[in-house]
Amino acid sequence: MVGIVGAGQLARMTQQAAIALGVELRVLANDRRESAARVIPDAHIGDHRDLADLREFAKGCDVITFDHEHVPNEHIRALIAEGHRVHPGASALIHAQDKAVMRERLTAIGAPCPGWARVASLADVEAFAERYGWPVVLKAVRGGYDGRGVWVCASAEEARGPLSGGAELIAEEHVPFEREVAVLVARSPHGQGVSYPVVETVQQNGICVEVIAPAPGLDEGRAADAQHIALTIARELGVTGLLAVEMFDTGTGFVVNELAMRPHNSGHWTIEGARTSQFEQHLRAILDLPLGSPAPTAPVVVMANLLGGDDPDVFSRYEHVLAHDPEIKIHFYGKEVRPGRKIGHVTALGTDVDEVRERARHAARCLRGPVHA
Repeated sequence: MVGIVGAGQLARMTQQAAIALGVELRVLANDRRESAARVIPDAHIGDHRDLADLREFAKGCDVITFDHEHVPNEHIRALIAEGHRVHPGASALIHAQDKAVMRERLTAIGAPCPGWARVASLADVEAFAERYGWPVVLKAVRGGYDGRGVWVCASAEEARGPLSGGAELIAEEHVPFEREVAVLVARSPHGQGVSYPVVETVQQNGICVEVIAPAPGLDEGRAADAQHIALTIARELGVTGLLAVEMFDTGTGFVVNELAMRPHNSGHWTIEGARTSQFEQHLRAILDLPLGSPAPTAPVVVMANLLGGDDPDVFSRYEHVLAHDPEIKIHFYGKEVRPGRKIGHVTALGTDVDEVRERARHAARCLRGPVHA
């Protein structure tokens, strides 16, 4: 029995992989309307911030893992102290929960990072800008995702707003980059590690809208460099399970931006596009089974996120998309449609990157709203 704390779309998509592996899942959900609670029968209702709820949930589970990073680290340590197997462990997961801790550790192991510092006042930010220049990137130490908790400040005046919010912040050097990429790796408790191909991630308003695998135009040597960085981080941080390393590609090197220790949006393409999906790989890793092949199943795979629009009737356009492109794959997350919310994704496979991207984009556009093309 694998217990997943959290019942979002990541836990939901893990269920399909678990069925094939003969693994039973249990999820801790806030309520039964959550994405994974709709499809996983063993859904416990509770609060991931409550140690008593976590203890009750963990009873009978062989391994505990996570759908998100928001479980208090001290609660994870308590579960481990009580004899529960938790992957990733508290000492690893803290690096995905606390950006200051992450930067301190990555700097110590020599991973490529932007200049950074803890800041608590406008004077701190101005001192940082004197060294690294404007704009300065301010980040909430905890809780930010999908562009939330990140502010690119071109001046001291613009920094006043984030500083007044009361959140603990770090400042980071603004890195000029050509594109954003991600490397998804897996590591098991006994130290086996594998890396998926480097992918390009396309962002709009801080939200990933498209993933292209492999990253176009990235030569083998530079791709191997990025994979080496990710595998080194996984080893040095003691990660068990999946690790997604988001990076800036500067054209000559890579700079680590963010970490996630769970299945990740940048890896959804692997469901159809890799020999072993990220969801199966995560289960294999945390159960200490031999890891599966991360090799792609097609020369080009493109995943486009489906964001909710003003028209909630997504299913009225479902038939058209399937008829227009019988090879397209659609995944819905069982979520209420709201503008800008991730409610699903589509995946296209092929040989020509421009053609595959257009197929994925067309399907996503059509599902979001009427397309006249």
